[in-house]
Amino acid sequence: MRRTLIRYKARPELADRNAELVSAVFAELKAAGPDGVRYLTLRLEDDTFIHLEAAAENGSSPIPKLKAFQTFQDGIRDRCAEPPLVRDVRIVGNYRMLDES
Repeated sequence: MRRTLIRYKARPELADRNAELVSAVFAELKAAGPDGVRYLTLRLEDDTFIHLEAAAENGSSPIPKLKAFQTFQDGIRDRCAEPPLVRDVRIVGNYRMLDES
């Protein structure tokens, strides 16, 4: 699986709205139940958001096709105090947190 980490800091006055939009993505994912993707989002106390996605090795993912994700993407840069930084990541250590596959 290919793993991607996205990190950005939301503007304090828009951080709760950003979290609502992210929650809508997870609700749509749960309803759709697509195979071959894993997704996690964390919110730090300073309104930094960290998204970790594991998808097919070829980089294809069903997430960008979700209506809720498209809504989330609309205006993301306006909601950010620090713009999204996207990086491919490799697991160095993992104890029961992430699937081993």
